[in-house]
Amino acid sequence: MFRILVVIMIVVPAIEVFGLITVGNWIGGWQTFGLIILTGFVGALLAKKESQKVWNYARMEMSRGRVPGNSILDGICIFAGGLLLLTPGFFTDIIGFLLVLPASRVVFRLFILNLIRKGIQSGKIQYINRRF
Repeated sequence: MFRILVVIMIVVPAIEVFGLITVGNWIGGWQTFGLIILTGFVGALLAKKESQKVWNYARMEMSRGRVPGNSILDGICIFAGGLLLLTPGFFTDIIGFLLVLPASRVVFRLFILNLIRKGIQSGKIQYINRRF
């Protein structure tokens, strides 16, 4: 896992720098800078709006006595997407928007759920059900 993290920490910034230089050559430096600032603001507003929707849905589910499992996974996706949208670069912005937008968030939610299930089945994640 540590090796994968190190590779990500090296490869992602390299892709971002390449993308910034390429876009800067196409449309100009100041326009690229403005585009990065714009995606950061739009992404933050979108993440705030979507997180409020998810929070309201989670509260509704809890008031009905249900565990808001999908809302928790949606919240994780929105949080990660918001962080990626605030990170300068176009590659992280694309991934961030995909994590924040409801239509594409479903795919990531299923992916996270599948990872959790595999972790529980393999014993890497332990689940304890306690009733008080």
